[in-house]
Amino acid sequence: MLRLFVIAVGGAIGTLLRYLMGGLDYRFSSGVFPVSTLVVNVTGSLAIGFLWSIVDRFNFSPNVRMFVFIGILGGYTTFSTFSLETFNLMRDGEYRIALMNVILSVILSIGAVFLGYFASKVLLNIYK
Repeated sequence: MLRLFVIAVGGAIGTLLRYLMGGLDYRFSSGVFPVSTLVVNVTGSLAIGFLWSIVDRFNFSPNVRMFVFIGILGGYTTFSTFSLETFNLMRDGEYRIALMNVILSVILSIGAVFLGYFASKVLLNIYK
């Protein structure tokens, strides 16, 4: 039960941080370019890489790890997790798998957005 609480509190913090970044799109590009998403993805990836190195070196409790990695960074951006997993594959010499992870994640995720979008259009037309 404590683990769920730790993750939930971290997630709330990460989600609030993500929300606070949301105004960057209009402040810096008049809403034309998704600046906030780019900043969140890059800063989240920087944070997870930096913190993972520290966690690798020092002995942190599982609750602290979950609070930071699943909670805060998971609420802030899941792109950081994707980036860390790809980094770990590359670090371990699994270059083909890392490349496949990048290509499949990007293409399938964008494809899933299109599929979901058009599926909802079809369903909404059926249930008019």
